[in-house]
Amino acid sequence: MSQPAAPEWWFYHLSRSALEEAAAPLLQKCLEVGWRVLAVSPRAERLAKLDAVLWTFEDASFLPHGQADAPGLDVARQPVLLSAKLANANNADALMLMDGTEAPVDAPFKRCMVMFEDADTGTRNKARAQFKAAKDAGLVTRYFQQTERGGWKEAGV
Repeated sequence: MSQPAAPEWWFYHLSRSALEEAAAPLLQKCLEVGWRVLAVSPRAERLAKLDAVLWTFEDASFLPHGQADAPGLDVARQPVLLSAKLANANNADALMLMDGTEAPVDAPFKRCMVMFEDADTGTRNKARAQFKAAKDAGLVTRYFQQTERGGWKEAGV
C-alpha cells in the first residue's frame, strides 16, 4: 500500500483501564478499515499482555496478530505485529506506540497512535513532546481522553 507523505498523529490518554484492554478495540478498528498495524513497546511484559488480550478480546473471535520475535513466524503476513522495534516488517499502515516509544514525526504510516497512561509521568511527558512536534510540523493531531466507561472523547488541545 502506498503511504501518505506524513501521518496523522492520534493520542490516547488512558486513565481508566489497562493499556492492553484499551488497545484491543483500536486495533480492531484498524483491521476493519483494512489497515495492518505495527504495535511497538520496549517492554516484553507489555507485548505479552497485549498478545494475551488479543486472543481473548472477544468471545467469538480473536484479533489476528503475532509477536515479531516468535520462532518461525512469517512477520510479513501478520495483520497486527507486536514488536520491540520500529521495523515495519508487516508493511503496516498504522503504528501504535506504547511505553514511551518514539518515532520520527514523518514516520511512513497513515496514522501514528500514541497510547499513554496518566500515572506514567515519563511516558506522558514524551507523548506531550510528540504531540508538540507533530503539531509544529503542521500534521493532523487529535487528542482523546478516556471516559468513565472506558471509551474515548476527543478533547480540544
